[in-house]
Amino acid sequence: MDEELQERREDEERRDDVLEDRGEIGTPSMSRDEEEEEEEEEETSCKHKARRKLIGGHTPISASSSFTSSPLLNSSLCRGRGGEGGEEDDEVRVSIVTIEDESCPSEPFGTAHLETANQITRTEEEGERKVEDEGQEEERKEEATRDEKEEEEEDKVMMSPSCNQSQMKRKLDHGPDGRPFPSGKKHCKGNGYLSPSSLVQAPPTTFGDLRLANGHSAQRRRVTSGPPPSGLQDWLHTFQAWSGPERLLALDELIDRCETNQVKHMMQVIEPQFQRDFISLLPKELALYVLTFLAPRDLLQAAQTCRYWRILAEDNLLWREKCREEGVSECVSSSRRRKCVRPGMAVSPWKSSYMRQHRIEFNWRKGDKREPMQVLKGHDDHVITCLQFSGDLIVSGSDDNTLKVWSAITGKCLRTLTGHTGGVWCSQMASATVISGSTDRTLRVWDAESGECVHTLYGHTSTVRCMHLNGNRVVSGSRDTTLRVWDVTTGRCEHVLTGHVAAVRCVQYDGRRVVSGGYDYMVKVWDPETEVCLHTLQGHTNRVYSLQFDGVFVVSGSLDTSIRVWDAETGGCVHTLTGHQSLTSGMELRDNILVSGNADSTVRVWDVRTGQCLHTLQGPNKHQSAVTCLQFCRGLVLSSSDDGTVKLWDLKTGAWLRDVVALQSRGSGGVVWRIRASDTRLVCAAGSRNGTEETKLLVLDFDLEDSKNESD
Repeated sequence: MDEELQERREDEERRDDVLEDRGEIGTPSMSRDEEEEEEEEEETSCKHKARRKLIGGHTPISASSSFTSSPLLNSSLCRGRGGEGGEEDDEVRVSIVTIEDESCPSEPFGTAHLETANQITRTEEEGERKVEDEGQEEERKEEATRDEKEEEEEDKVMMSPSCNQSQMKRKLDHGPDGRPFPSGKKHCKGNGYLSPSSLVQAPPTTFGDLRLANGHSAQRRRVTSGPPPSGLQDWLHTFQAWSGPERLLALDELIDRCETNQVKHMMQVIEPQFQRDFISLLPKELALYVLTFLAPRDLLQAAQTCRYWRILAEDNLLWREKCREEGVSECVSSSRRRKCVRPGMAVSPWKSSYMRQHRIEFNWRKGDKREPMQVLKGHDDHVITCLQFSGDLIVSGSDDNTLKVWSAITGKCLRTLTGHTGGVWCSQMASATVISGSTDRTLRVWDAESGECVHTLYGHTSTVRCMHLNGNRVVSGSRDTTLRVWDVTTGRCEHVLTGHVAAVRCVQYDGRRVVSGGYDYMVKVWDPETEVCLHTLQGHTNRVYSLQFDGVFVVSGSLDTSIRVWDAETGGCVHTLTGHQSLTSGMELRDNILVSGNADSTVRVWDVRTGQCLHTLQGPNKHQSAVTCLQFCRGLVLSSSDDGTVKLWDLKTGAWLRDVVALQSRGSGGVVWRIRASDTRLVCAAGSRNGTEETKLLVLDFDLEDSKNESD
């Protein structure tokens, strides 16, 4: 009998194992007493569920509870019964411990495990804090203990002798798909099992999913024009049943049949969902590369988009490239940065440089109410014949036999350079060294800082009418028809160039060649080292008054109204520029662009490579008298005139921008004789020949920061 009973039990165990693997194991039939006991246990289970909610979802541990409400527990745990004498049923005390992170104990439920569970129950009743504070070392020991017990008790029967309950074997080493779990904590199977793929957020597949992925509300504003049409749901189900290509074809046909306002509604709903802040999504290097294609004005607007765009738009290397494109070569030092920068906000020094240059450009073109900055008076009623400007020092020469050194910052006359016995007619300046030429037939070398005359250069036998300084050498031209090359540091005359037959009126020196023009209608090119005249440029029919030389082209302006462009190497005439009506009094050549001022009251812009006149600066706002001096910088042309004004023109367009200076006596004797300009300042020598205007220097500073710029 014992053997038959044993065989029957083994058959039942094998059948229950098969049913368990299929998920078909159920609760065995129960007697009436067992049904009553089941009802009592269900009430107890409900109480435990309520208690579990109160402590945050964990199953409370109770040493006196019997759980039979769960099919899994009913199939795996049986209540032990006493003998046949109607003795009371013995309760199997069970506790369930819920462990977070989708893990469960590695061991099957057995007697030893019930004791362990009851021990944990008592610990949690005393306080869950002790379990939570266990260190990583204890967790590793517990896992090792669980693995050992699992191997020892894997085949134990989990039922009492009086029950016809099958044993339950849990597959703890394999997941639902039959594949082994990775090492570490074992995942529970069943309805609570979460596969790794379920933890990864799936990409949006529909437009609604896309809205949720972008953080938009699932309930967008719907059309409320009326009740939905009949058959709408059937139509939608039909659409969802189609394949992707079929849906696209249906949408094409649907759009063709929509009215304009309906298509507009679709656009308003769809377009915002596909807008992306691509700059923030890109790596910083690529984002900065994209921003290099923006103009500086657009960069400033982009910086107002958000904080991250502001960080990118303040990149120092980015603004260095923008400065290079605009020809800004100087980086503003920290001492010159604006004081209004917000605390904690990093400002690019190159951006500050660009903004400063932009502000200066604006002040040049638009003007400022505070002009002029300084009015310097000191030469009485004499004519200012020459003007030099270097750094913060201004040097003016006059027919009163003196030169005066001024501070461009304070407007004060720092010192007066005296020594010449005749009027000063020409001068040159490099740093604090000033060279002057006079009707007393001498040149003098001065230290502008101390006012000391360093050298007096003797040699010419008539008025020194022109000079040009390059390095430590200066070349002077005189009415005695000669040119002399002087060493400024030693005061020694190194070379004498003879060949002109009339007064030398203008000279240029590039450090290698000397070019001179005179009243003999000739232009000559010299090698100063050998004192040989390389070329005599013939073609003018009147006196030559002005010259420009850039090492390649020689440009000469004459009283014959023409301007000639010569090849410095061959001596050939490349172009004859015609258009002026009188004497060309002043010229400036830079990057093949020539600007010429004429006594006919006009200014012309030429291309010396083609000989084309690009612009004639005239019109309703043109000068009303002879142009006395000109200069161009920053894409602007400045011209002074006998009409008492200094006008500003746009070099690219030839348009008149404004009158920078307009004397009160303009048109009635006021004259602007000379102008000199740097990037930030303009110095004008003004006066009159009939006493209507005091002789003075006007200094205008365009590097000003008004309160509006400070606040920005």
